[in-house]
Amino acid sequence: MTVRPKTRRARRLRRDATEAERALWRGLREMKPPVKVRRQHPIGGCIVDFALPSRKLAIEIDGGQHAVAAASDATRTEELERHGYRVIRFWNNDVLGNLDGVLEAIRAELE
Repeated sequence: MTVRPKTRRARRLRRDATEAERALWRGLREMKPPVKVRRQHPIGGCIVDFALPSRKLAIEIDGGQHAVAAASDATRTEELERHGYRVIRFWNNDVLGNLDGVLEAIRAELE
């Protein structure tokens, strides 16, 4: 069986997750949302950090490099929106320093 390149890349991204991604994943698992959460999920030409496909919600965790790549992030968000997804973004600092607040914001998006 042949594994598609995007699937292979998603698997590598899951394996090499950042500290913020690992922290949010643990928090989401403990939160036990009422829907399935996927890590490093392919949507169109993008691979998002977290996706809740049944709610069409994509969650992106942005590091410092995103401050200079705002145009790229905007293009990415537009593509995800074309696929019907709402995108919420959090900075690494927010996830690492205020995980409860980030989880509350995600919970509010799900309601």
